[in-house]
Amino acid sequence: MGTAALEDLARRVRAASREVARASSAVRDEFLRAAADLLVADTAVVLEANLADVERGERDGLDQTSLDRLRLTERRVEQMADGLRAVAALGDPVGEVVDGWVRPNGLRVERVRVPLGVVGIIYENRPNVTSDAAGLCVKAGNAAFLRGSSSALGSNRAVVAVLRRALSKTGLPEDAVALVEDTSHETAVAFMKLRGLVDCLVPRGGKALIASLLEHATVPYVLDGDGNCHVYVDASADVDMAEAIVVNAKTQRPGVCNAAETLLVHADVASRLLPRLARSLADVELVADERARAHLPVSTPVTEADFATEFLALKLAVAVVDDLDAAIDHIARYGSGHSEAIVTRDVASADRFVREVDAAAVLVNASTRFVDGGELGLGAEVGISTQKLHARGPMGPRELTCVKWVVRGEGHVRR
Repeated sequence: MGTAALEDLARRVRAASREVARASSAVRDEFLRAAADLLVADTAVVLEANLADVERGERDGLDQTSLDRLRLTERRVEQMADGLRAVAALGDPVGEVVDGWVRPNGLRVERVRVPLGVVGIIYENRPNVTSDAAGLCVKAGNAAFLRGSSSALGSNRAVVAVLRRALSKTGLPEDAVALVEDTSHETAVAFMKLRGLVDCLVPRGGKALIASLLEHATVPYVLDGDGNCHVYVDASADVDMAEAIVVNAKTQRPGVCNAAETLLVHADVASRLLPRLARSLADVELVADERARAHLPVSTPVTEADFATEFLALKLAVAVVDDLDAAIDHIARYGSGHSEAIVTRDVASADRFVREVDAAAVLVNASTRFVDGGELGLGAEVGISTQKLHARGPMGPRELTCVKWVVRGEGHVRR
């Protein structure tokens, strides 16, 4: 796709975004429900396209983590449809009055939520992002401009075809959801430079994608960064609870951004917890510091690079720390600002961890795997922002809006 063709498509998406912004909440929710029904009805078509992508990925040597992200099953398609229905059931953020006041001169001031406009999403492998992102964008009155990876092109085409049929069926413009089918690097860079046509860009992918975005993008963006997540087990932790949380955070789905990558254990509980984890994490490669290895005979020495790495695999770095200060310092040094968890029965320790750990999400006595739009009540997510402007954490409908100042007077003039 040449630059002219890409810009032409972007203009069509921008025109569609204005119609979506004008549409009522009822119409936008009707689209979401129709898309969910059509997705379930077309499951066989979507899975056939996905199977071809997976088989091509296997031939091309994709690693198991990437293949897991790429692969759809009947259950995963059902979850995609459930996500659309859950988003439809949420309140409409568009038009919500954030706050308001009356000035001494009688001027009435409000801040009101409005759509961003055109939201561009660049993502890799995961075709479920196609429906999640499009559904959330339209819910918040936006158009979704999608650029997936070559590995998932067939799957993305099939899902977008369903979404566009649902748009047409509910009287919304089909170009409110559009897919850039040219997956070349050159087109990706051109996509990042559609300033004036795309209002916000959300990347979901690895280090190479983020580096390219930082180098080339002229469109404002929200970074969905690495998930180098930690679980810290405090001295007062319930050992049974700690074991269950660590096992879930590492193994429930290791190839995703909210999986735990490092375990920090207070010295007072290490001898009771670590031998148990050696058994319950038998399928996990453990790399540990010297103090932890005393209780983990199957582990190998950890490196500085290990502590800084998002493994996205069945591998876990382990360290023993002397106190909460050391745990917080370790997270500050190596964490990526995504999700950090503490397991403790001490309220003061929990409160201090929540207050001092700088991350998009902090959990107390819960697995990092809960930092997910669906699990936190957003229905789905466009991404999980690890930056601080304008959104942070899982991005649901509200994070796909901005505010407009509305000022009402009665002939007021400034003196």
